Amino acid sequence: MTASPNVIGFVGLGQMGGPMAANIAKSGAEIIVYDKAGTSERAPEGAKLANSFADVLSMADTVFLSVPDGPVSIALAKEIAATDGRRAQVIVDLSTIGPEAAREADGILKAAGVTYIDAPVSGGQAGAKAGTITVMWGGPRAVMDAHTDVLASFSKNAFHCGETPGQGQSVKVLNNFLSAIAMTATSEAVLYGLSQGVDMKTILDVVNVSTGQNTATIDKFPKRIMTESFDAGFKTKLLTKDVNLFLKNAKAAGTPLTLAATLAAIWNGCDAALPDSDFTRVYEFVRDKG
Repeated sequence: MTASPNVIGFVGLGQMGGPMAANIAKSGAEIIVYDKAGTSERAPEGAKLANSFADVLSMADTVFLSVPDGPVSIALAKEIAATDGRRAQVIVDLSTIGPEAAREADGILKAAGVTYIDAPVSGGQAGAKAGTITVMWGGPRAVMDAHTDVLASFSKNAFHCGETPGQGQSVKVLNNFLSAIAMTATSEAVLYGLSQGVDMKTILDVVNVSTGQNTATIDKFPKRIMTESFDAGFKTKLLTKDVNLFLKNAKAAGTPLTLAATLAAIWNGCDAALPDSDFTRVYEFVRDKG
């Protein structure tokens, strides 16, 4: 049986990582945190502060990573493998990096005797703060079972997607592909309704009790677009990255990708036109481009 961790490490205290680390700290678990952008100003209350990534590896049994992309995860995997005096035996990567990068990181760490878990999350900044985030676990079930308590501190929906790293990423990129489809299709649908003199609230009220309802009509449009706040807390560049990851992996798998190719072109255009924007601003991009 895999032993439960006594000390948790958390690396990456950004918009998603910070709230998740805070929920782990609130649960009473012993947690040590580090962020190269500045640990002291980002660290949650109750957490111990590390001076370096190596410090986290030397003091924690399990280390959670929340980083921007695959190249960062792979670079950290190489650093972990090369670190002497390492206590950490399990690395749980919460980042969205794609199946290929997850498999590469797993290979690097397996050779060093470290268990790598591919465990991307979904639910946005709001879910991270509320502790309701979804975790898509790709790795041994026994390791997941040993981490039940710490997962429960920040996730209300933890799914075992398979025994192999890369399987969690596969589910995550298909989920974000569907999320991007919902935002794009809803933008086009709402704009058509507006052109016919129907107000946005009426459109959404009807759709949300009908068969066209989706995450964009239920959440993003009424809360972020009708209010013109555009503050879902997830960057266009990140969703664009995920759409491109889906397209790349669907090509590799030989599965249908007609919609994926079209969607990627839209999101690549949106990211180029609206750099550093919240992803809900795709509505403005679709509106103004049309």
